[in-house]
Amino acid sequence: MYTSMKPILAKANQGGYAVLAVNTFNLETSKAVIEIAEENHAPIIIDLLQEHLQNHLDFKYLRDGLITMCNEAKVEVAINLDHGKNVAHTKQMLYQGMKSVMIDASVLPIDENIAITKQIVKLAECFDASVEAEVGAMGSIAQSNWTSEAMYTKPDEAIQFIKATGVDCLAISFGTTHGDYPEGYQPEFRFEIVKAIKEATGLPLVVHGSSGAGFENLAQSVKSGINKINVGSDIMKAQRDYLLYTIEADRTVEYPNLIHGTIQAAKDEIQKYLNISGSINQSL
Repeated sequence: MYTSMKPILAKANQGGYAVLAVNTFNLETSKAVIEIAEENHAPIIIDLLQEHLQNHLDFKYLRDGLITMCNEAKVEVAINLDHGKNVAHTKQMLYQGMKSVMIDASVLPIDENIAITKQIVKLAECFDASVEAEVGAMGSIAQSNWTSEAMYTKPDEAIQFIKATGVDCLAISFGTTHGDYPEGYQPEFRFEIVKAIKEATGLPLVVHGSSGAGFENLAQSVKSGINKINVGSDIMKAQRDYLLYTIEADRTVEYPNLIHGTIQAAKDEIQKYLNISGSINQSL
């Protein structure tokens, strides 16, 4: 069933568990996400990164097939724009049928972040769509930068932001980073940030950059108040490794069989995250 993130995250918030949000960029990976969610009777979120939509395949080409897959699913499935940094593009996604969007103005001063987010929240109400935003700044290995003192979310700012914007969920920075961690780097998780924001607002909270963060840290994050776990890199690495292994073993493998095999590779990796999310058997 195709839905927005709003009802499934509200239920997760009430039940004290987290819903998994997996980055995909094509129908094959989306198929893997939906299939493993159905096998576990778990609600699920398909995250479509703005960068992928603009540089790989536009949502208008994915839309009909993906929404059909969601509507036919035996569990609740949301499609969410991930890290929408372009306001016009984010608005376009709402008009094109996305029921959930993330507007990410986190690099801007808090007042500008609030103003931009309020625009999107107001528009999303017309579509009965949910809005995610971000306060704080998670590191990005692609930019040779990772979570440092300046990047941790300040609870007071997050609380102010939530009250001013009316967002449905908020991504916060408390130790994770996007992409792979540098070799030997040990992230410092500050669960007190999650607890302070949750206690003050009761809002569903989101962790980005879960790949490589450690399952114990993620499980503790859920206990502290996280209700949405974003994961991408580990799933794509599992698919890449399957491709490398299979081609090395058989250079004559047919391409459709090769791609089909990546679906199971993705499902196996997603299962690991579902196991610590608490969302198994939580579908309506």
